[in-house]
Amino acid sequence: MYALKVESLKKVYPQFTLDGVSFSVEAGQIAGLIGRNGAGKSTTLKSIMRLISSEGTVNVFGKDFSREEGAVKELIGYVGGGFRFYPNKSLSAVAKATEGFYPHWDGEAFGRYCEAYTLVLSKKVRELSEGMKIKFSLALALSHGAKLLLLDEPTSGLDPLSREDFCDTLLFLKKQGVTVLFSTHITSDLMRVADQILYLSGGALLLDEPLETLLGRYRIGRFSSPEAARAAGAIGVKEVKNGFEGLVTSPEGREATLDEIMIHLEWTRRPYEGAH
Repeated sequence: MYALKVESLKKVYPQFTLDGVSFSVEAGQIAGLIGRNGAGKSTTLKSIMRLISSEGTVNVFGKDFSREEGAVKELIGYVGGGFRFYPNKSLSAVAKATEGFYPHWDGEAFGRYCEAYTLVLSKKVRELSEGMKIKFSLALALSHGAKLLLLDEPTSGLDPLSREDFCDTLLFLKKQGVTVLFSTHITSDLMRVADQILYLSGGALLLDEPLETLLGRYRIGRFSSPEAARAAGAIGVKEVKNGFEGLVTSPEGREATLDEIMIHLEWTRRPYEGAH
């Protein structure tokens, strides 16, 4: 069963277009949305959440978002990169206000998440570190029974230990049957937790496949010249120290990281630039 199904999502700005993006995420999976700055990651998530007007359809656990918005929003927890609201309110006051929006709010579950995340309810939001703000946002989302988490750059600005804690949290939630879609430019986090990779470039979805399949397809080939790279069928060739590198699908070459795959696929939009 699909937890999330997006079809023909489109948003037009004066200098950018999210161009008919379609994808699905199976229930209980963790999907990573990657792409360079300005690729359309935040626009995609905000369009899914109907925070901005856009074309296309969004289906969550079989429910059409536009027709059953109230029911769908109860199934979703959205975290927009930290917690930016009510900086001078205590965590308990924010939770009390949030509770009123959700008929199925579970106060006992909220208490358990706060204990697990070592959240002190008497603290003000502004007193939390970025990592603790993320955990507070997750506690709020999960306490109303969210089965799908949409997270926009949740680890941006976090230190390595806080990012590790975050990844551990996602893996724990996956075991509980929670589905996650999160955007990030920190691909090492995806290597830890992601089942599926969605790769946006210039407002278009270039890749949608399992992480292991993607990593298994490409290797990094090293070449003495652009001509040698072309002869080997390499893509995204760019000049590096002491030669040229590109993605190859043959067994030759070394394993490619997710970072390298993204860089070289971006380079296919300007093939062999700098390779002269």
